[in-house]
Amino acid sequence: MEKQKIEEFRNLLQEQLDSLLREAGKTVSEMTDEKTNFPDPTDRASLESDRNFELRIRDRERKLIMKIREALERIDEGIFGICEHCEEEIGEARLKARPVTTLCIDCKTEQERQEKIG
Repeated sequence: MEKQKIEEFRNLLQEQLDSLLREAGKTVSEMTDEKTNFPDPTDRASLESDRNFELRIRDRERKLIMKIREALERIDEGIFGICEHCEEEIGEARLKARPVTTLCIDCKTEQERQEKIG
C-alpha cells in the first residue's frame, strides 16, 4: 500500500482514538461530578439504568480503543493492511469501512462461516 494511503489511515485512526478518549474522559467526569440524590426509588432506578447503559457503551468503546491502538502498531511495524491469516493485502474499501480489521474479506467470510457451523 502507498505511504500516502497509510498516512491517511494513521490520521483517521488517530482522530477516532482522540475522539473516543475525549468521550471517555467526559463520562468519567460526569459520573464523578454527579451528586444527584433521588428520594424516589423509580428515579434512582432510572438513573442507575442510564448509568449502566452508558457504561456498556463505554466498554464497547474501550475495546475499540484497543483495536485502534493495535492498528496503529501495525502501521508502525509496516504490516497494516495485510491479512493476518492469508497474508494477502486487505482491500482498501474494506479498510475504509473498518480500518481496525486484521482479515481480508475472504478470510473474514470464512471465519464467520466456521463460527456458524461450530
